[in-house]
Amino acid sequence: MNIIEMKNVDKNFGEVKALRKLNLEVKKGEIMGFIGPNGAGKSTAIRILLGLLRSDSGSSSVFDLEPFNNAAEVHKKVAYVPGDVSLWPNLTGGEFIDLIGSLRGGFNRNKKESLIKLFDFDPTKKCRTYSKGNRQKVALIAAFASDAELFILDEPTSGLDPLMELNFQKCLKDLKKEGKTILLSSHILAEVEKLCDRVSIIRQGEIVEVGTIDELRHLTRLTIEVDVEKDLSNFSSKNVYDLVLEKKKAYFGVENKNLNDVLKELSKYKIKSLISTPPTLEELFMHHYGDDVGGNNE
Repeated sequence: MNIIEMKNVDKNFGEVKALRKLNLEVKKGEIMGFIGPNGAGKSTAIRILLGLLRSDSGSSSVFDLEPFNNAAEVHKKVAYVPGDVSLWPNLTGGEFIDLIGSLRGGFNRNKKESLIKLFDFDPTKKCRTYSKGNRQKVALIAAFASDAELFILDEPTSGLDPLMELNFQKCLKDLKKEGKTILLSSHILAEVEKLCDRVSIIRQGEIVEVGTIDELRHLTRLTIEVDVEKDLSNFSSKNVYDLVLEKKKAYFGVENKNLNDVLKELSKYKIKSLISTPPTLEELFMHHYGDDVGGNNE
């Protein structure tokens, strides 16, 4: 069952094409990573899912409801955390969390207190005194203390220190165990790689790849370190990239589909050891966006 569906969605801002025939599906109970550079269209897509924007064409649904015309119903089941949280300055953090909870019909008080402790958060201070990281904690605690079925997180750990990021990851793992559905937009690719069941890569308003981390690794090069018995000075291959030779050692990149051919070429040098390292999500990201230096605002 798909909790989120976007089919052939277009959204333009004047002459700027923010989304182009975008297709996105998020299944019930999965954590979907949503990655792309600034200006790729992530935040525009999220605003459409939240019913804050109407798409120009195509269709979108959240819990089988069109979000723009059914925003109130959709929001009953959705918790949203933006990357830049604005708070009422004269409320304390605890008052703000309680206010958000009351708007949602209440939440688990014990869970709220547990989250306050987990994130080492002082709820008695006025919101105007909070750093960016503490403002994020307010939004995260309010979201995670709710009984939402879908969590839409747009750069949610912006401003958090590394320890708090680990606590955030723990919360997401707990939500997944509870069967919750999560759409996670993040620039912290190691976080996406660690947490997400699948990843959707967006570029210039279009989804260019969708799959599990393992499936996406097939799209780019392996890094190979090989140690042989014979001198490699004359070794060359049209199938390797960034070749570095050190007498009886070689370092290079190779497309997964060409690995067998390269190993056959190397076998004549009598391979002693070989280390193959799959690409990280960072490398997958750069595979698609390495030539991009920026983009339009989302």
